[in-house]
Amino acid sequence: MTQATRQQATAPPTGQNPRDSQDFQGSDRTRWRGRRPRRGLVVAALYPATFLTLLVVAWFLVTATGLVEPYVIPSPGDTWQAFVDYPDYLWTHTLVTTRETLVGFLIAALVGVLVAVLMVYSATLEKTFYPLILFAQVIPKIAIAPLFVVWLGFGDGPKILVAVLMAFFPVVISGISGLRSVDPELLELTSTMGASRVRTFLKVRLPAALPELLSGLKVAATLAVTGAVVGEFVGANSGLGYVILQANGNIDTAMLFAALIIMSALGVLLFAVIQVAEMFLIPWHASRRNRG
Repeated sequence: MTQATRQQATAPPTGQNPRDSQDFQGSDRTRWRGRRPRRGLVVAALYPATFLTLLVVAWFLVTATGLVEPYVIPSPGDTWQAFVDYPDYLWTHTLVTTRETLVGFLIAALVGVLVAVLMVYSATLEKTFYPLILFAQVIPKIAIAPLFVVWLGFGDGPKILVAVLMAFFPVVISGISGLRSVDPELLELTSTMGASRVRTFLKVRLPAALPELLSGLKVAATLAVTGAVVGEFVGANSGLGYVILQANGNIDTAMLFAALIIMSALGVLLFAVIQVAEMFLIPWHASRRNRG
């Protein structure tokens, strides 16, 4: 067979999309799919970066024109100066809040996933503990945080406990929803094939639950930061919450804004870490979302 004949034989029919051909389903399609998620991530990062730039510009214009007093809203330059003048002070307190946040988030994630699994496999446990979990979530954490200080003292314990309570509920809810999202027919199939509950959980339920579970962990990560800072509001001599209280008492809005920016950046960083983990654990889900 000549080269022209081979090319004619392998060419897609007239009117057919070249991407549907067998050749494209090989290395070309692999490279094309590999580029799409990366391009989607760049585009996804471009929108918030543009909005953040516009927000900073608007912030500068509002303060530069004198529409508000500096003690109400500091200028971007004054806020930056707070970072420059007190780097060690901010860094020390940031490490404290970061430690409390990470410990609280990890405890909430582990316990939350365990509770979700137990509730999915036991209707009795769900009927018993689900209303109690909902009741605990409704209670404002700032209202019970002083009790934790009385019980646990002024160390890291109360802050970590508040962070756990703030992050626990999203993990449980997303875990239950994800574990129950499996097709019942697929569960019946694994049962008829003799798969044990543990094997079915590891091979079927857990992979199916990962998209919703990781979404819940993203929410929990940001709430853990809030919980740690709320705990510091009640009783602490270190941490970003302590910095915010001190700055508020001294009417130092530049330092207050600096602490708020660090707190927000910490939450965004934890969110981004989980999102990167999502790309490795469930790349098909991440790529489909980026294309959407």
